[in-house]
Amino acid sequence: MSKISFTKGHGTGNDFVLVLDADGAISLTASQIAKICNRHFGVGADGLIRVVRSENLPEGKPILEQEPNAVWFMDYYNADGQAAEMCGNGIRVFARFLIERGLAEIAGGSTLPVGTRDGVKDITKSANGFAVDLGRWRLDAESLVEATGLGVARPAQGIDVGNPHAVVALATDSQLAALRLVDAPSIEPVPINGANVEFVVPKEPMVKDGVGYISMRVFERGVGETLSCGTGIAAAALATRYWAGSDAPNQWQVSVPGGTVAVRMFATEDGEHVGISGPAEISFDGEIDLATL
Repeated sequence: MSKISFTKGHGTGNDFVLVLDADGAISLTASQIAKICNRHFGVGADGLIRVVRSENLPEGKPILEQEPNAVWFMDYYNADGQAAEMCGNGIRVFARFLIERGLAEIAGGSTLPVGTRDGVKDITKSANGFAVDLGRWRLDAESLVEATGLGVARPAQGIDVGNPHAVVALATDSQLAALRLVDAPSIEPVPINGANVEFVVPKEPMVKDGVGYISMRVFERGVGETLSCGTGIAAAALATRYWAGSDAPNQWQVSVPGGTVAVRMFATEDGEHVGISGPAEISFDGEIDLATL
């Protein structure tokens, strides 16, 4: 198969190439994915999502045992071609794609379960687009982060929301703007599987009417700086709430260069979950000739 059809979509500027491969018949190498995502010589994207029926993917079969209604699996890859556990913006775009193509529906307040390498994620419609329950989160160890424009190494709080994050607190918007995230930040100790790095500044006031407000920039592992990162947004809000103490709110609005995404922390029977909600858009369709990559 030389030519494959694709769809381009984004969530607050975090953009993706989606390839419908219901039968799991398309095999793309890491090099091919990286070339497709290349902004100069390919389509250009922060990641590639293969849309596969769970039954046709080895990682999807355990998903169906856990949740038989998780018919679709989000087979996600970062722009460098490496597989990743989850993508909070990507899964909203994934839901938009399924619904617009008539492959799934979310009717009357129902939930769409989707398989990922981090388990089943439940998606619902929201006032600002789609909401996804990212599941339980975990507080990880602190580290030290160095980045161009940061001046000195800063402490970072480790947060795991299905994929790893290191969140750094900054004091002012000017410090946030001074960062040069063309260069990858360094993390010490070095995470085994790498980590996304988020830089966060509280708004003034940080809390208003029971909602927290922060601004964020992010460097995604395997990608570089992106306009938004869904799981990174959740991690940034979780770290900020942790730093702020027990009186901090469970609802947050996080501003990123690509827009604003809402975060909510809520109790469940198996522990506290974190969810995000925000827009998801389909941009255009096209065709890729793999022979020319």
